[in-house]
Amino acid sequence: MSERRVIPLRPQRPTAPATPQLSAPPPLSLYIHFPWCVRKCPYCDFNSHAVHQDGIPEAAYVDALIADLEAALPDVWGRRVLSIFIGGGTPSLISAEGLDRLLTAVRMLLPLDPMAEITLEANPGTVEAERFAGYRAAGVNRLSLGIQSFEDRYLRALGRIHAGAEAHKAAELALTHFESVNFDLMYALPGQSMAHLAADLRTAIALSPQHLSCYHLTLEPNTPFHHNPPARLPDGDVAADMQQMVETLLADAGYQHYETSAFAQPGKRCRHNLNYWTFGDYLGIGAGAHSKLSSHTGIVRQMRHKHPGAYLAAHGHGDFVQTEQGLSVADLPFEFMMNGLRLIDGIPADLMEARTGIALDVIEAKVIAARDRGLLEVAGDTLRPTLQGQRFLNDLLEMFLD
Repeated sequence: MSERRVIPLRPQRPTAPATPQLSAPPPLSLYIHFPWCVRKCPYCDFNSHAVHQDGIPEAAYVDALIADLEAALPDVWGRRVLSIFIGGGTPSLISAEGLDRLLTAVRMLLPLDPMAEITLEANPGTVEAERFAGYRAAGVNRLSLGIQSFEDRYLRALGRIHAGAEAHKAAELALTHFESVNFDLMYALPGQSMAHLAADLRTAIALSPQHLSCYHLTLEPNTPFHHNPPARLPDGDVAADMQQMVETLLADAGYQHYETSAFAQPGKRCRHNLNYWTFGDYLGIGAGAHSKLSSHTGIVRQMRHKHPGAYLAAHGHGDFVQTEQGLSVADLPFEFMMNGLRLIDGIPADLMEARTGIALDVIEAKVIAARDRGLLEVAGDTLRPTLQGQRFLNDLLEMFLD
């Protein structure tokens, strides 16, 4: 940028506006959280809770979700919803009838794009062919299957409730019922070898899902694995080699690496997650769900009551939002970059102003510094992380902290 600037220097460094000034609201997605699992995995830090003996209060929870959505309508009035993602927890514990009632209410309350991507997360240990058919009939057109591994030894090490054979069967069923299927896989698992990771990847590739999400096992705070780490975890060098193997084998199989952990066949990128990464808006309903919503008054983040019991209790008084906080202008460049620089192909230079109301010129010095450290590439009208920036993404993002 010092020799061939994309962002022209000005005599005086511009300052950000006092509040975000958006010319138009960003695209809008809907996230729906289902907080129950058969058993909570020891590595999981998501808002999930083991099912009690008396089962899931499905009807009451769907009632609460619909009421939550109705209460939120003034925040998104008239805006078209481009995607829906039902995550958890284990949403595939919900009945097909309950899901149909929920999605019918969504269509009645919101202007849903006719081509909307509607994703449901499912675990292999909680699915069957009849239920998949019911989910598809309810309107789900994309399934995200939490396989993690096809090897029994690694599934046991992760505390998963399914076996490798169940994972394979669920994958085949999903691919017969849904036009787009994602497999979640994990690597750098306890005792995992390069050969076993390669076998997992080849099994997945042979099934030919439209999308793969490949995650490095991390020991998240406040999880059993963090307090009591499993033995024989691969060291940093081996984990880096595993990441390289993931990228190489999937590229050879025709998958495009388009985000830090995401790989897709051409035309099958996850539209819902792309909206997150390009700093679009999302309304989150359900226990602990988060929202990011933009308006002429600014950008706010919300969180619903986190515990399922507290969320269900909120239905009685209609106040589902536990916390709401406006994003300060000073925080917005980092928030924007934290999402956008996960994309391998980068982001248009003018997208930050469209999504935050702040011109990229305001952080030009930080962009130049990141480029000079070899973490960021400025090419034409695009900012993208270099290969080193992808490998050391946290270092790159820290450069945009205020």
